[in-house]
Amino acid sequence: MTQRLLASAALLTLAACSAPPAPAPAADVGWPSYGGDAGGQRFSSAAQVTPANVKRLKVAWRYSTGDLATHREALERAAFEATPILAGGRLYLCTPFNVASAHNPATGKALWRFDAKIDTSFSYPNSFNCRGVAYWRDPAAPAGAPCAERVFMATNDRRLFALDAATGKACPGFGTGGAVDAMPGAQLRRPAGAQITSAPVVVGGVVVVGSSIDDNQRVHETSGAVHAFDAVTGALRWSYDPLSGAKPAVAAGAANVWAPMSVDEARGLVFLPTSSPSPDFYGAARPGDAGHANSVVALHADTGELAWAFQTTHHDVWDYDVPAQPTLGVVGYGGQARPAVIQTTKQGLIFTLDRRTGQPIIPVEERPVPQGGEVGEVLSPTQPFPVAPAPLAPNRIKPEDAYGLTPWDRDACRKLIAGARNEGIYTPPSTKGTILYPFTGGGSNWGGIAYDAGRGIAFVNTSSALHKVTLIPKGRVAGERKANPGVEISPQEGAAFGMRRELLRSPLGLPCNPPPWGVLSAVDMTTGKILWRSVLGTTRDLAPGSQLFTKGVGTPNFGGPIVTAGGLVFIGAAMDNYLRAFDAASGRELWKGRLPAGGQATPMTYVWKGRQYVVIAAGGHAKSDTKRGDQVVAFALPQ
Repeated sequence: MTQRLLASAALLTLAACSAPPAPAPAADVGWPSYGGDAGGQRFSSAAQVTPANVKRLKVAWRYSTGDLATHREALERAAFEATPILAGGRLYLCTPFNVASAHNPATGKALWRFDAKIDTSFSYPNSFNCRGVAYWRDPAAPAGAPCAERVFMATNDRRLFALDAATGKACPGFGTGGAVDAMPGAQLRRPAGAQITSAPVVVGGVVVVGSSIDDNQRVHETSGAVHAFDAVTGALRWSYDPLSGAKPAVAAGAANVWAPMSVDEARGLVFLPTSSPSPDFYGAARPGDAGHANSVVALHADTGELAWAFQTTHHDVWDYDVPAQPTLGVVGYGGQARPAVIQTTKQGLIFTLDRRTGQPIIPVEERPVPQGGEVGEVLSPTQPFPVAPAPLAPNRIKPEDAYGLTPWDRDACRKLIAGARNEGIYTPPSTKGTILYPFTGGGSNWGGIAYDAGRGIAFVNTSSALHKVTLIPKGRVAGERKANPGVEISPQEGAAFGMRRELLRSPLGLPCNPPPWGVLSAVDMTTGKILWRSVLGTTRDLAPGSQLFTKGVGTPNFGGPIVTAGGLVFIGAAMDNYLRAFDAASGRELWKGRLPAGGQATPMTYVWKGRQYVVIAAGGHAKSDTKRGDQVVAFALPQ
């Protein structure tokens, strides 16, 4: 008996020695803004989860928004791209249908819910979508007073709500019943012709809101002006139209700010990523560079006056909007540390600008680009290219580069590429059909980048696919739409041409360009060199069993990365149902957590009561056609 007890004790001692140690409690760390901080770095000082223990991550809690029950049919027209925030001791998020909620950070339990009650019978240009909310503490309000802490949510139907962060009730002193018209004066052809998808920003007591406007419908589109409202009363403080200073004046609208904005609170500046003027693919009615369209724009937040602007695409006829939040950080390129704006683009380029002046920190060259647009088009002879880093997405393809799983598949793609106009990046749209490479979904897109300012490293996910854009003489547009009901064909009313846009895919449904189709890269912003590139995503959830033939191809992706002081890059985004962790130093994929639906969203992380959580919205994405759902999932190390 004694020997058995001794043996049992020895086994227990051995098991205790071999068991992984429990994670040490850590100091609490928040995520108070959509991009982690007001400047959108998506960096967290949380370091409890490391490359050594990340494989032990497990689901800590799940929260269902209820959308599967209440909006099941509308989910086919929705994208759950939300990134929660943690501020004032609560986790806040919004659903694609503008239901805002507050949660216990440890359990995910809902503390309150507020439903903006939008009309879900509409079809919005960018699906039902709400990427996030903003938090603000009124410095003039006594602690604990109603609406002393506020959550701001902009809606698909273009309202801006101010909610009491403690209760979720609309703040009665803000606008009418807690809401204002966030696009005053908008002239829409249809009620759902514009929406608001990205989180507002708050700076100096002013709430700034952008908009998303239906592409390619007409030349005389509604204004893409950005509006700023008093954070307490909701009164309109100022408006800024990126096209207002265009010389010559343009007969166009849009140039809106649909992607997330960022804020330099110390300098009182708000940074706007502006889009292309209307319509996207034919610009005869808007000669010249269209003012501050397709630009990074810095405004004085108190007045809306222009501080500076830098244009990333001249006279855009490729839908190459500035698609991502401008990221603010210190960059030491050339041996001198300077406050910078780091801006990724759909072209796979990174522009690095001095935050104070807008002048390039990493030099930019104007290089000749293809000419010969359709009748009436006057193209820019050059386009700006930063000298570093090298483009993060390929932009040239030859017919012999076509991809396919079989000779038949590959030959079909070769013919598609050979049959279009294709002279490299910035080849103008044509009636023959023109290859756009990268496609209009990126390169980089709204997920933006993560920036570790201490190490000077940017982490960027990119997609690679081909679009073919064909200009259609206006007299033939109606007939083309009737003959091709499943194809995107838009009228571009008021222009000489409508447009047709389609992805170039093989008969088996795979992209015609060579893989990888999704990549995560690390860039040393001190030298401009790419440190590593890793394939992002698998085809597991696109075509079961296809991984036998498509290993290492990656997938196009929507959403962005975050980086932690623990040395990890977390990212969902790919067209499979996973959240992944990569080693920030090497780019090696270390872990992936299975999600109940597509994770086409940017994750976030925080430490609450000593435990680090990594959280992502898993609800799928209409335009990616990934699995729909309604859950928010939090991962953590076992306690």
